[in-house]
Amino acid sequence: MYVRVVRFTDVTSARVEELQARIEEADGPPPDVPATGLQLVFDETHGTAVVLQLFETEEDMQAGDRAFGSMDAAETPGTRVSVDMGELTIDVSVGG
Repeated sequence: MYVRVVRFTDVTSARVEELQARIEEADGPPPDVPATGLQLVFDETHGTAVVLQLFETEEDMQAGDRAFGSMDAAETPGTRVSVDMGELTIDVSVGG
């Protein structure tokens, strides 16, 4: 599995709600994004968010990076400050 991790600042709960509604309405990520999952961690106190975009292959992650990278800023939760991409190498779940 491959993960694209994007950090945003200037995030508001209204923007997160808008994004969630668009994703639910579209039933997932945009059609040109071959993601297998998407997660968002929102810190309302600091106005930040971290978005994890999950992909099956490195090629899919690169295609997703091109699509997400070309998005209009109005379609994102806030101001994009960093993007990291890589292979998920450790995935530990505790409990059951």
